[in-house]
Amino acid sequence: MFARIAGGSSAIPTHAKEGDNTMSILDALKGLAGGQGASSGNPTLDMIGGLIQKSGGVGGLVSTLQQGGLGGVVNSWVGNGANQSVSGQQLGQALQGTAAGQHVQAMAQKLGVDPSQVLGQLAQHLPNVVNHLTPDGQVPAGGSGFNLSQLSGLASKLGL
Repeated sequence: MFARIAGGSSAIPTHAKEGDNTMSILDALKGLAGGQGASSGNPTLDMIGGLIQKSGGVGGLVSTLQQGGLGGVVNSWVGNGANQSVSGQQLGQALQGTAAGQHVQAMAQKLGVDPSQVLGQLAQHLPNVVNHLTPDGQVPAGGSGFNLSQLSGLASKLGL
């Protein structure tokens, strides 16, 4: 069986083996919650929240992606214009060798899926999330620049 996470276009197995236990992929995603023990109740937002946390906040993620060669794309997410799309492969290349990239690898391993599937889900939703977390085209100064409740509030607005 396959499931589409939060309206995503990438099909991933609904069950991931972990030892002798089989768990639904949604249960596994809920358990990830960015490794911080908090959950929004929305697996996709939890994945994105974990990625932002591992990057040191919205500003850290934006900086990491810019340094990884996605400057123009990421600037469109932060700016007030239309968001440019990004592929999972582009995200993977930009995050390679970073704490956020290691987080993606760990999520994929824990779920028993290929990292490209996790990256595909992130690529689908990250542009809109970053856009909404950077009001007026500005990356929040200082701190992490977001909290899980902000992400939870975006769920219905972004169709997650």
